Amino acid sequence: MLVDLVADGDVVVLSGAGLSTESGIPDYRGETGRRRRADPMTYQTFVGSEAARRRYWARSHLGWRHVARAAPNAGHRAVAELQRRGLVAGIITQNVDGLHQAAGARDVIELHGSLDRVLCLGCGRRTPREELDERLSAANPGWDAEATVINPDGDAVLDDDRIDSFTTVACLNCGGVLKPDVIFFGENVPRPRVDDCYALTEGAGTLLVLGSSLTVMSGYRFVRRAAERSIPVAIVNHGRTRGDGEALLTLDAPLGATLTAILAELGPRP
Repeated sequence: MLVDLVADGDVVVLSGAGLSTESGIPDYRGETGRRRRADPMTYQTFVGSEAARRRYWARSHLGWRHVARAAPNAGHRAVAELQRRGLVAGIITQNVDGLHQAAGARDVIELHGSLDRVLCLGCGRRTPREELDERLSAANPGWDAEATVINPDGDAVLDDDRIDSFTTVACLNCGGVLKPDVIFFGENVPRPRVDDCYALTEGAGTLLVLGSSLTVMSGYRFVRRAAERSIPVAIVNHGRTRGDGEALLTLDAPLGATLTAILAELGPRP
């Protein structure tokens, strides 16, 4: 049945962290997420405390490299191929790892932003993460901390003494506070981005959820909107999700193998 839904086309993909676990990036609420050893940074904590920002950037300075080195897996490649075949009409991702694009997908809406960009909260300037990495390395010569655990958002677990010795840097343009260009917990997704996602969802033939527990409203609202419009919802995820009640079809299965099997059943690319 899932193959039939995909074959009908106009599929809009809503992907979550579970799609990237096969690339070595842990998720929030699956098996790897349960091993998480720290709570994620909230927006209010980040903007309200210089010490919190130092902790974030020290940990992220190490952890984001793990995300940057990750390669797309079979699931990302299958989604990109389905888009190339004209069966996937749009991709909304809750992930901040850029792996959909690395696999060749186009016009991906990054609902929660991307770790490969940095935003100045003062002037709004966006710069590449590689540029900040070079500046932080220059500001911290001899800083030789090692990450023991990498969390889903590229946040590394570090000892407090290594954090306290870390030096942060400010925006080169205005001296303002730098923040990763991602949506923190407690922060709202920009309304125009949400509206674009609603528009995609409302035009879908099927909303295909891949690797998301839909625990937070940020992604779940699109499942609700699809159900309200009588648009079929199909969910492939490890474990139950918040959207199971609205779904026409749910499948507890590995993402890479499932999506690769769908491609095989669809046959060679026309």
